[in-house]
Amino acid sequence: IKMSNPHSHHMNPTMQSAVSDHHGDHMTSPDTGHGDHMMMMMQMTFYFGYKNVELLFAGLVINTPGEMVGACIGVFLLAVFYEGLKIGREFLLRRNQVNVRYNSMPVPGADGTVLMETHKTVGSRMLSLAHLFQTFLHIVQVVVSYFLMLVFMTYNGYLCIAVAAGAGFGYFLFSWKKAVVVDITEHCH
Repeated sequence: IKMSNPHSHHMNPTMQSAVSDHHGDHMTSPDTGHGDHMMMMMQMTFYFGYKNVELLFAGLVINTPGEMVGACIGVFLLAVFYEGLKIGREFLLRRNQVNVRYNSMPVPGADGTVLMETHKTVGSRMLSLAHLFQTFLHIVQVVVSYFLMLVFMTYNGYLCIAVAAGAGFGYFLFSWKKAVVVDITEHCH
């Protein structure tokens, strides 16, 4: 099926002869004699399909419903891992805190009394094993977050749902343990 495009005069000739299968999946151009590979065009709208879906790497192409199910499970688990990694890093950071300092200062109260306001300062040593491990985990977290973003940018509805569901399930699994620290010396003005 030849696709017509009102802006085709701006496309290169290879792109003008782009074809699409009946599932509305990625469009590919026919072989032009420059090699045996087919060039894939990036999908720019959300769609539900499973043919010719390129996932993160050039050689990782989904073409069957089974491959799509497997990819969705993998993406779901990656998103769960990402949420667990975020909470795990926070837990490790709280556990490995060093250099805790408390600074108190007098603050005038509303009725002429003097209140003591205490601030807690927490620090860590830059050249410590704990900080180096946190740095490594931060790098892993950033890479996984970009992978999830790129998966979502395929615009494939199945993969997008897998990212969102995995993030939600991961938050459900791990964030209930997240402690919210409230300083009882804080007051509102």
